Amino acid sequence: MSMPRPDAPDRDDDELPPRTTDEGGGERPKFPGVAIFLIVLLLFMALFHYLRSPDFHGSSVDYSFFLEQLDQGNVRQAKIDGVTLTGEWITAPDQPQTESQKAEHAVAKAAGKTVEIPKYEIEFNTIISQFEDRTLLSKLTEKKVEFVSVNNSVGLLGTVLFTTLPLLLIVGLFILMMRRNSDPFGSGMFGSFTKSPAKRFKASSQKTTFNDVAGMEHAKRELQEVVEFLKDPAKFQRLGATIPKGVLLMGPPGTGKTLMARATAGEAGVPFFSINGSEFIQMFVGVGASRVRDMFRTAKDASPSILFVDEIDAVGRVRGAGVGGGHDEREQTLNQILSEMDGFQQNEAVIVIAATNRPDVLDPALLRPGRFDRHVAVEKPTRVGRLGILKVHSRKVPLAADVDLDEIAQGTIGFSGADLRNLVNEAALNATREGKSAVDREDFEYARDRIMMGAKREELINDHDRRMTAYHEAGHALIAWMSAEIDLVHKVTIVPRGRALGVTQLLPDEDRLSYGERRLHAMMVMMLAGRSAEKLVFDEYTAGAEDDLKRATDMARRMVAHWGMSDRIGPASFRQVEEHPFLGKEIHEQRQFSEDTAHRIDEEISRFLNEAAKEATRMLTVHRDKLDALADGLMSEEILDRPQMTKLIGPPVERRHKPARLAHSDETDGAGADKK
Repeated sequence: MSMPRPDAPDRDDDELPPRTTDEGGGERPKFPGVAIFLIVLLLFMALFHYLRSPDFHGSSVDYSFFLEQLDQGNVRQAKIDGVTLTGEWITAPDQPQTESQKAEHAVAKAAGKTVEIPKYEIEFNTIISQFEDRTLLSKLTEKKVEFVSVNNSVGLLGTVLFTTLPLLLIVGLFILMMRRNSDPFGSGMFGSFTKSPAKRFKASSQKTTFNDVAGMEHAKRELQEVVEFLKDPAKFQRLGATIPKGVLLMGPPGTGKTLMARATAGEAGVPFFSINGSEFIQMFVGVGASRVRDMFRTAKDASPSILFVDEIDAVGRVRGAGVGGGHDEREQTLNQILSEMDGFQQNEAVIVIAATNRPDVLDPALLRPGRFDRHVAVEKPTRVGRLGILKVHSRKVPLAADVDLDEIAQGTIGFSGADLRNLVNEAALNATREGKSAVDREDFEYARDRIMMGAKREELINDHDRRMTAYHEAGHALIAWMSAEIDLVHKVTIVPRGRALGVTQLLPDEDRLSYGERRLHAMMVMMLAGRSAEKLVFDEYTAGAEDDLKRATDMARRMVAHWGMSDRIGPASFRQVEEHPFLGKEIHEQRQFSEDTAHRIDEEISRFLNEAAKEATRMLTVHRDKLDALADGLMSEEILDRPQMTKLIGPPVERRHKPARLAHSDETDGAGADKK
């Protein structure tokens, strides 16, 4: 697996609306409903303000003060608008003074100071008293004041409309926010629940091809027929062959399933539609099915094309596994997907590619021929694949002369493509922090330790806990060092990393697809060795062995109940109910074995673990001097690598893989693991 070139566009580049079918890249203009709504609302508010607001100018005065000035003949003109009266003085009058202000002015005059009393502006406005006895017009006429009376009332309908407009605005905004939250992909004034949120990439924007993908030769061979069909459908139709309508990419997270789909579209040079399975599911029943119909209709209109559904297990789980019944939104969406995939016509060149890391939970109807005909396993890369991936990701990273990518690929067994990309990035970040001009071997070693063991934690640990941690990790390292069935120790440290106080790092020397019984028993001994070392040296157990116990118990349970490695239980597999991902299915499914069988399984698990702990204690007792040497070395150095351990306790036991004992063979094997 690899990632696209650094110069490849991001996922959001050159995206088009899902309903656009113009190959020229034109984008359908979106209806700016919200903008038009706000503009119209502002116009209504401006109109309301213009019609209802009084023409206020100048100073606001009391109505009684206005009457006094009117009696004194100091009013030149007036305008009456309802209860509002605006006008103009002949001479700007003095503002009324309070008693305290009058007293201050009197003191100032007595002291010979000039006192300026503030005056009103020449224009004024006031509110006519509601107790006006209708003599105002007579007084204005008597004082020969020019006046005019206007009426800007908007009527009953306008009053109701404009008084309720703020309430309508609040309700409208609330509804709009609710619709947006429930359907973040909606567009337009009222949202778009039924439109597919699939992102479309133009054929010209697909810069990722099979040349940019490393470590997935098998998957590329499987998808090459799909590419050839999309390029030349007549070649297959001439002989009556039909290309698989659906291709399911299965594999662990980070192995490059999404990248493989994009590379297929880029290789074929066809439009590429991408959507996540969770985007179908909304809070309203029927929305997911409508989106499925719209998505497939859009893909057909743009055919030949590729429709990529990522994380299809979010919508394609086994029907009847939930508690919602047949009306469940997820099941209705799955039913629509099944109907659309089975309804393709032979001349519609639309290929559906889906990706999941949980193929075991998919509905059987989704996996049958005619829907997802071809199942492609995208596994973690081999050494050659890891080398190719490292070369892709280090294209723009300046590497020092001591960096050997082949050696790094050999030491990163089990890494996915995403892990390798992160490895290169962490190494580059560390080189940047150190101010280096190139990324060297030490930076890659730091990055690998950070990924496998976690980041260092700055914590103060007292001497007793530190020594106990040293013996715990020394126990793990010593058993792995002395066992021929376990991967060789690469590094052991008591520096707190991640969530652990210490870490023992093992590096496999080859890719493994299967584990034998001897190896599994030896690994259980190694897992429980840290706990046994604590008991041997300090005569007590600590809570630091919780993760070791959890992993060892899980391994023992799988050996007994899943892999048939117990002579007492025999060659049988017993599924554990708690491992099933669906609560609804567990409700009506009964356990397929008796209580007596469950009791015997538990006894065998306990026997495996107890024998592993005894074997760990025995080996640590025999090699107590080496255990003390490793613990003392960790106390002084904190980190021990393979050469340092060799100097302290001698070379490790040679790694070997014994063949399985044949039936009717007189050969006896004294290994303790086989006796368990």
